[in-house]
Amino acid sequence: MVSRFNRKNEQWRVWVANASFKFMKSSFIVQTWRRLLKSLFPILILISFFTVLLVDSFTPAVAQLPRQEIRGVWMTNNDFDTLKSREKVQDAVSQLRRLNFNTIYPVVWNSGYVMYPSAIAQRAGIQPFVYKGSDGHDILADLITQAHRKGLLVIPWFEFGFMAPPTSELALNYPDWFTQKRDGSQTSNSAAGEVMWLNPFHPQVQQFITNLVLETVTQYDADGIQFDDHMSLPHEFGYDQYTVALYTKETKNAPPNNPQDAAWVKWRADKITAFMVQLNQAVKQRKPQAIFSVSPNYYDFAYKFHLQDWLGWMRQNIVDELIVQIYRPDLQSFVANISRPEIQEAQQIIPTGIGIMTGLRNNPVPMQQIKSQVRAAQERGLGVTFFYYESLWNDSVEPLNERQAGFATLFRSPALRARIE
Repeated sequence: MVSRFNRKNEQWRVWVANASFKFMKSSFIVQTWRRLLKSLFPILILISFFTVLLVDSFTPAVAQLPRQEIRGVWMTNNDFDTLKSREKVQDAVSQLRRLNFNTIYPVVWNSGYVMYPSAIAQRAGIQPFVYKGSDGHDILADLITQAHRKGLLVIPWFEFGFMAPPTSELALNYPDWFTQKRDGSQTSNSAAGEVMWLNPFHPQVQQFITNLVLETVTQYDADGIQFDDHMSLPHEFGYDQYTVALYTKETKNAPPNNPQDAAWVKWRADKITAFMVQLNQAVKQRKPQAIFSVSPNYYDFAYKFHLQDWLGWMRQNIVDELIVQIYRPDLQSFVANISRPEIQEAQQIIPTGIGIMTGLRNNPVPMQQIKSQVRAAQERGLGVTFFYYESLWNDSVEPLNERQAGFATLFRSPALRARIE
C-alpha cells in the first residue's frame, strides 16, 4: 500500500514537473515571439504600406480611365471676342488652368458653317463663318497650342450636327439634302431659332459630315471630336422622298402617319446609330487615340423625341466620353436627372459628366445654383462641363471677383487628363 502510494506520488511529481516545464517553455516562447513581433512591427508596417502602393500601381490602366474627372467648358459663338485675340486666349487658358479645369470644347460647326479654314466646305461652296483671329491667325490652331502648353485637352465641338438655318448657304445650295415633316414643312423651332434638318439617312449628307469631321481631326492637333444633342433628328421629320422610298423598300410598308410610332422611331434611330458607328470607325482609323465624345440630352427625351439612341452607341463601344446636358434651375429636378440608371451605367465604363448651365446673356445663373449642382454631380462621382465660357464670370449677377472666387472653390486640386499621342 505504501509502496503503491509512493509510486503514485512519484508519478504525480514527475507530471507536475513536466507540466511546469511545458508551461515555462510555452511562456518563454510566447514572450520571445512578443519581443520579436514588437521589434519587427515597424518593418511589417512598411511592408504593408509598400504592398498597397505596388498593388495600386499595377491596377490595369483601363480600369483607371473611367475615373478621369471631366472639368470642362464649352466655347461658343458668343466667345469669339475672346477666341479672336491671342492675348485673351492666353489669359483664358491660364485662368482655366489656375481654377483646375482640364478640357475645352470649342465650337467648329455652327449654323451650317465651319469655324476654321476648310477645303471641304470651300469645295461645297460654303464660306467659313469665322476662323481668322485679330492678326489673321487660325483661331482653332492657336487655342489648341496654348491649351496644350497648360496641360488642357481641346476637343472640337460639332454643335449644330444635322441642323442648319434655312438662310444658310448649305440649305440654299443643297435643298435635296434636307428632310421634312409629314405635312411637307421643313423647319422647326430651336434654341437657335428657326432651323432646317439635314437628312441623316442620305449618303451625300453622311459623306459631307464625315469629311468635315475627318478634316478637323487631321488638320489640327485636337484631342478628339464632340457631337451634341443636334446629331439627331426631331421625331416629326423623315417624310422626305428619299427616306420614304428607303423605308418602303426595306419594310414593304409606307412610313406610319404617326411620327411617334415605335417601329418607325426605331428604324430611324437605328439608321442614325449605323452612321455614328461608321463615323467612329472613320475617326479612329485616321486618329486611333481621338476621344469620340457625345453630349446629348437625357436618354428618354433624346431617343423618343430626337431619335438619338446614345445608350445604344455607348453599348456598341463607340463613345469614349459622355456629357449629359441637364439644364435645370431646380436642384431636385437636376438631381433626379443625374441619378438616372443610364448615367450610372455609363460612368462604370467611360468618363462621364454633366452639362451645367452657367448662364445666358439674357438669363444669368447665380453662383449658388452652380455650386449646388456641381456638388451634387461630384457626390455621385460625375464630372461637369459648363455652358458656356463667357458666362462663367461675365454677364453674371455677382461681381467678377466674387464669381471667380466661387469657381475657385469647385475644384480644390488639379485633375489633369493625360494626352495620348
